[in-house]
Amino acid sequence: MGRKLFYCAAAIALAAAGVYLNNTSLIAEHRPGKPVLLAHRGIAQRFDETDLKNDTCTASRMLPPKHDYLENTIPSIQAGFAAGADIVEIDVHPTTDGEFAVFHDWTLDCRTDGHGVTREHSMAEMRTLDIGYGYTADGGKTFPFRGRGIGMMPTLAQVLSTFPDRRFLINIKSRDPSEGEKLAAVLNRLPAARRAGIIVYGGDEPIDVLGRLTPDIKAASRKSLKGCLFGYIGYGWSGLLPDACKHRMMLVPINIAPWLWGWPDRFLNRIKDAGTEVFVLGPYRGGDFSTGIDDAAQLARLPQGYAAGIWTNEIEAISKAVKE
Repeated sequence: MGRKLFYCAAAIALAAAGVYLNNTSLIAEHRPGKPVLLAHRGIAQRFDETDLKNDTCTASRMLPPKHDYLENTIPSIQAGFAAGADIVEIDVHPTTDGEFAVFHDWTLDCRTDGHGVTREHSMAEMRTLDIGYGYTADGGKTFPFRGRGIGMMPTLAQVLSTFPDRRFLINIKSRDPSEGEKLAAVLNRLPAARRAGIIVYGGDEPIDVLGRLTPDIKAASRKSLKGCLFGYIGYGWSGLLPDACKHRMMLVPINIAPWLWGWPDRFLNRIKDAGTEVFVLGPYRGGDFSTGIDDAAQLARLPQGYAAGIWTNEIEAISKAVKE
């Protein structure tokens, strides 16, 4: 009986040692490089993030402005790249006249002087709107950007042509499969080298369609992000990756990252070898919203020499901190 217990204990110890050696970063290759900085919505006005809901009008809870940029505009995108962004995230909606509008909200009522569902309007009409109309930092007493955003809503084609050698993360805001088909048609007209610099994320249905029609473009949906993260937590110790982790984008909250098998170097090597790009977010505390890596304290939680993606709402501050 004692010998059997000894062999069982030895087998368990060997298995544990094998798992440790297969996942420790102490003997993993460290790939040199610098962080890849992703500017969420370019340079944008910040807002109070307390108790956010999907339909919260963030323009009406803007914090006192520190700059003049409005998100998802050509000047905002340009400023984001100038501040050090490697990738800028933009939001798109199909329009009734065959374009894609670059605009965040599902409806026009919050930020603009227009009304109704964004995708139910023509681009020709939305070019006449004032996208700075609804921003206020004092409960509606003053509107500092009113009258200054007329005609500033760009199209996706305009953004891509204005920044022909820049990378973008495109956010599909709907769950409409036809939107994936429409966006795939736009992206498939781009040269292969340009498509390699574009990532798309959004609802499960349009991303599934886009993935079939543009298999060379990295994409992510709620389904793929959960499948990758939970699958890796479940059996990533073996070195095997879920299919949802292959040729994708993976988002990792900074408070979850240390619990991933092989974090940082072993994990990042596995993911990179699978053709997937990782972006670390701010802490996840439940609900549908995560913050970005937006200050020096959050940045300091990343491991020394970290050279993968960083998602930030404060590209100017984070780019400066990375350089320092």
